[in-house]
Amino acid sequence: MNKGIANSHLETEKAIKGSVLPILERLHTEIKNKSKELSKGAGKGSKEVDKARNVTQKQIELLGQHTGTASSSGGKVDASNDPYVLQRGVNHRLHKQVLEENNNRHDLIEVQNSFSSFETHIIHAFQEALQTFLQAVGGQHERQKSMYSDIVSKAQSIPPDFEFKGFVQRNNQLLVDPSAPKRDMSSISFPNQNHASTQPLIAGTLERKSRAMIKGYSTFYYAVTPSKFLHEFKEDDDVRHDPVPELSLYLPDCTIGAVNGEKFNIKGKDASKGKVGSALATSHELAFKAHTAADAEKWFSVIKQAAGGSATFTDSVSSPISPASSQGQSQEKGVAPVQTQGLPQNQGVGSAGPMSAGSQSQQSYNTPASGGGVQSAGAGSTPTSGVEGKPGQY
Repeated sequence: MNKGIANSHLETEKAIKGSVLPILERLHTEIKNKSKELSKGAGKGSKEVDKARNVTQKQIELLGQHTGTASSSGGKVDASNDPYVLQRGVNHRLHKQVLEENNNRHDLIEVQNSFSSFETHIIHAFQEALQTFLQAVGGQHERQKSMYSDIVSKAQSIPPDFEFKGFVQRNNQLLVDPSAPKRDMSSISFPNQNHASTQPLIAGTLERKSRAMIKGYSTFYYAVTPSKFLHEFKEDDDVRHDPVPELSLYLPDCTIGAVNGEKFNIKGKDASKGKVGSALATSHELAFKAHTAADAEKWFSVIKQAAGGSATFTDSVSSPISPASSQGQSQEKGVAPVQTQGLPQNQGVGSAGPMSAGSQSQQSYNTPASGGGVQSAGAGSTPTSGVEGKPGQY
């Protein structure tokens, strides 16, 4: 009997090693591979999100630095550091950050769903191993058979999603809610988002005549900023491309021609290449054409005031790391309205500052692009500003 019991145990041992253990070993290998997949997949996406957030934060801090500089120095900043341009850079980087966050969110949801099915597979494999184990020990004593049958019965009663539901309940605060809405640019705010120096005095599309005569006029997006720059962009889009100006004119250093119907001219140097590039750049006369004569008058009025006036800002500058910025709120204040009354429509504004209204020794020249005249001061004479009142008063 003892020998028979011993042989029975030896046969059971062989059956378990040949049928039950391979199932559990395969399951153990699958669990290890799943753990590696999680650390290499979802972990990499989280690093990309952190990297995108750091880039956005640096751009926001740069915006806060130069909006403060624009407020304290009367708006005199480099073209590349114009708060209007920097804010559009923030929008561009923030859009990339939102894409990375949404992609990472999608990856995490897929990982969660895959773990749900994987937990079901684990339960099924465990049930299969126990079923095979029952067959191996079937020849054992009835008491042992009853004991193992009870074990299998308990295991079979485990729902396939039992472990995953428990995992979700224990780690609910760490998992991504699939029903939560995605992030959207319209619900995001950042420090100095609505600062007065970031809001254009006027913006829209104009046509500019190409320097090559055969090309004619091309349409671009333009903006006159409180920092007294006229920026040219290919299009009004902060999402697909980084909004870097194709051309920047510092209006106080430019000569502004009079309006002739829908056309007007501006003569000056491109300041978009920085201080060194601006010093080496040559002065060019650019011919612009608005959609209507009324639009041309609006643009001319704002450009003329920006060329002859001084920038003032009424908004306070917010720190990128101040408590107020964490609430996602910023006050919106407008720039002082542009004076358009009492200004003659047939005079140009020079870049030399206030000019005498009684000067008689002036020379004028016409450009085929605009059809109108751009007036500049002659040699040995004081140019005329075209603005009524005493010199220096606008």
